[in-house]
Amino acid sequence: MIKRSKENLLTTSLLLATLLKTASPALADNPPPYLERKESIAERYASSRPNQWGEQVDGVKSRIKGGEKVIALTLDACGSPKGMGADLHLLEFLVRENIAATLFINARWIEPNRKLFDKLAAHPLFEIANHGFGHKPASVSGRAAYGIRGTGSVAELVDEIELNARKIEGLTGRRPRFYRSGTAHYDEVAVRVAAELGHTVAGFSVLGDAGATYSREQVKRALLAAGAGDMVILHMNRPESGTAAGVMDAIPELRKRGYRFVRLSDVELE
Repeated sequence: MIKRSKENLLTTSLLLATLLKTASPALADNPPPYLERKESIAERYASSRPNQWGEQVDGVKSRIKGGEKVIALTLDACGSPKGMGADLHLLEFLVRENIAATLFINARWIEPNRKLFDKLAAHPLFEIANHGFGHKPASVSGRAAYGIRGTGSVAELVDEIELNARKIEGLTGRRPRFYRSGTAHYDEVAVRVAAELGHTVAGFSVLGDAGATYSREQVKRALLAAGAGDMVILHMNRPESGTAAGVMDAIPELRKRGYRFVRLSDVELE
């Protein structure tokens, strides 16, 4: 059995207590054996040493299989100190134009936007996916990306993925199928651990707004460069950015070109 410090056990217990407060009554009354599963996965991967690091490592799915003229829009809600907002113009446009999308939600974003989260989770155009509990890069050794330290061990990675998955499931009644880490950086061991937890790791093939830093014109150009089978990464938590306007400019043209828009669960990924 892998030894863990009392401090780590206490941290996990506090995280679980927070999670169960927001979960359904059935989940709160009968919590699954979370700690046992985490220990088991940590034991099995204790000797695994990653050789890869980045956005495109073994096991990350970044495109749609087949040659159909379909594009997957994926929107991240990061829950960072500068990104707790909601881009209502973007979301309202997608609903008005009947554009499907997959929404990657970080735990920290949910409570400040709880009413909107509930509406999005109930809307048939959207599916809720897992963007982590603390928006950390997915590492088993603490690798960092963009100055953000990644999860430092297999056990910490399990917490990052599973606590948010259970939070989302407790609020929506549906367990998320897809996971994207904070910063979309991984090592290949982390991708395998995510699969153990029932998640497909979703990357991207088109950088749609560069973390909501692109201008309107840059977002438009990025989307218009998309082709059949592309997965586009965008952000829905920075309403001050150029994302919404750029998307609104590009979608009509993409439709004229014969493209339709799908959720990740509607297609097969590669």
